[in-house]
Amino acid sequence: MDTYQIRPALESESSQIKDLIHEVGINPTGLDWRRFLVAVDGSGRVIGCGQIKPHGKDILELASIAVTPGYQKQGIARKIIEILLAENPRPLYLMCIEHNGPMYEKFGFRAVGYEEMPRYFQRMQKLFNVAKAVRRVEEGLLVMKLG
Repeated sequence: MDTYQIRPALESESSQIKDLIHEVGINPTGLDWRRFLVAVDGSGRVIGCGQIKPHGKDILELASIAVTPGYQKQGIARKIIEILLAENPRPLYLMCIEHNGPMYEKFGFRAVGYEEMPRYFQRMQKLFNVAKAVRRVEEGLLVMKLG
């Protein structure tokens, strides 16, 4: 297993964060480096990241959890999530593709119905459903809550 360090992101790592998010194919909006934790390898390259993204004054989202493919399955995402959860108040929300739901359940998140979602997540659910129909994708979007 390679060694890595998890720490707050530096401004100089902003483009590496964006590149990683695009590489793994997750939502590229709201990527403010100041909110990110990063995992860096021995050479200082960003190999993992995650953030807590605010939506209004009381709604926080665990977001942008990504690990470069060559470093996946080494516990990097889990460690980033654990640190972010320890440092932030509840409730916390997240959005994920359905097959990722069980992974987040291990941290105590549970899927919520449309009526229980804050408006931001209701809008995202509607947009996802339109895109899903257009792209003819089978798997749905989960909105999950902790706390």
